[in-house]
Amino acid sequence: MATALHNLSDYDFDQVPDASNMCFGIVVAEWNPEITGALLQGTVSTLEKHGALPENIIVKTVPGSFELVYGASQMTRNDRYDAIIILGSVIRGETPHFDYICQGVTQGIAQLNATNDIPIVYGLLTTDNLQQAKDRSGGRLGNKGDECAVVAIKMAKF
Repeated sequence: MATALHNLSDYDFDQVPDASNMCFGIVVAEWNPEITGALLQGTVSTLEKHGALPENIIVKTVPGSFELVYGASQMTRNDRYDAIIILGSVIRGETPHFDYICQGVTQGIAQLNATNDIPIVYGLLTTDNLQQAKDRSGGRLGNKGDECAVVAIKMAKF
């Protein structure tokens, strides 16, 4: 959890397994590109920092966060991946649309995790405003992408 007491980018490097023999799928939403682009950059750089080869990091885009579930589901059909990471950003607006999207993605990813042999890492920012999203995508609270990369490596090793 990102709080004033925990930065999303802080972790013990030595507690993360070597990722040089691992392959990762990343599904990133095109919606809120300033945020999702920063999440993707953090994810990829952290995977590479732990030995993942660029050719073993496959990135696919989907139009919005709701489509992350479908994208992840399609990636699970490929035995190549050791873990899949979804990256998106939903910012609360004036309608209940935020709630439906967040619930749908959360439930969809949970279902995929329960029914597949490949771990799917949840990297969906659900924030009240743009500043909170910026704070969690490389700002004052770190980058959720860094955290997702570390989780993916650990879960692939699990």
